[in-house]
Amino acid sequence: MIAKVILFFCCWVAVSLGNTSKVTPKKDRPSLLVEVSRTAILECCFDGNDVKPIWICNVATKNATNPERRVNETSEIKQEAGKVGCHTLKFSNVKLTDTGFYQCLVNDSSIYSHGTFLQVYRPLRKFLNLSESAKNKILMFEGILLLFCVIMPGVMLIKKTKRHHQLEKIKYKKEEENIYEGLNIDECSSAYHQIQRSQVQGPYQDVDNIKGEEIQLEKP
Repeated sequence: MIAKVILFFCCWVAVSLGNTSKVTPKKDRPSLLVEVSRTAILECCFDGNDVKPIWICNVATKNATNPERRVNETSEIKQEAGKVGCHTLKFSNVKLTDTGFYQCLVNDSSIYSHGTFLQVYRPLRKFLNLSESAKNKILMFEGILLLFCVIMPGVMLIKKTKRHHQLEKIKYKKEEENIYEGLNIDECSSAYHQIQRSQVQGPYQDVDNIKGEEIQLEKP
């Protein structure tokens, strides 16, 4: 009787080992990024018959250890059979605590699927919830303001340069007026006539004539 039990046990082990040796995991999705409170679906596939996988989750902790735990079904977590050779794990409402590395363990053996890392994130809250039309108006206003900031310095520089030229003209005109302010018109005209006369007579002329013209004796 004992020999029959031992023989039956050996046959059962051989069959189970034979079945598991034929099972090979297929490629899995490496990672999945899901927003919190959304639906997430993980999948593992194998080549082989009569595969009954168990979902395992490895959660990263602060002390750098990855404790392995079995995923239990709840109202929000369901294990379903997918296409041929594939099995799915569906989260109807994922939480931040669901983040981890998920694998399938085949028939309580040492054969694991490649696994998928599920990353659950919380979106950043918008400081101002603006519509597209409001955003376009703000962008247009910023463009006008930028254009104004670029043009105004140039306009002010042109006005300043023009004003500077006008002041230079006024200053030059006043300087010319100051030059001729203290001159006597009669004296200037007589000096002018003398210069003209000397040019007409030429460089060589009688010194006595010049003296006679320039010196006038006063009558007693």
